[in-house]
Amino acid sequence: MGGTVTGPSEFRVDPDVDLHVPADRRELAAHPAAVLGVIAAGGVLGALARAGLQAAFPHEPTGFPWATFGINLGGCLLIGALMAVLTARPPGPLVRPFLGVGVLGGFTTFSTYAVDAQRAIAAGAPGTALAYLAATLAGALLAVWAGDAVAGRLLARAGVGVGVGAAR
Repeated sequence: MGGTVTGPSEFRVDPDVDLHVPADRRELAAHPAAVLGVIAAGGVLGALARAGLQAAFPHEPTGFPWATFGINLGGCLLIGALMAVLTARPPGPLVRPFLGVGVLGGFTTFSTYAVDAQRAIAAGAPGTALAYLAATLAGALLAVWAGDAVAGRLLARAGVGVGVGAAR
């Protein structure tokens, strides 16, 4: 962290906020307690949705964890789309923390991804674990890109925003 610190308020800047972009600076208007509150509320909703899906679609330790795989790829697709939408139409200061960090952060579960892989290895299915690790990594990256690209194209077609999604 180089440079000169001019005051304690610099420590409260969200690292995702680009201070050179006026729309990003609007997010700084929210009180930190409000931001934490919406992140917590969104996290509860996302985690409950994830837990429900995982309970509905359980898997054996040696089987492919389809529920977690689908949750992570679906969440990555949605985060890509969300970022395209928020770039095209900057929202109020609590929307991105609620939806992106809270709901989708609580919904996706890369810690369970690691535990599922470890359990598969411990259960004697290293091939399943390796396939799952690789497919999730590749699929998650592709899903974020696809979400951003498709949402960006749809927004551009609708005439919303300038330079969003795949049109950037």
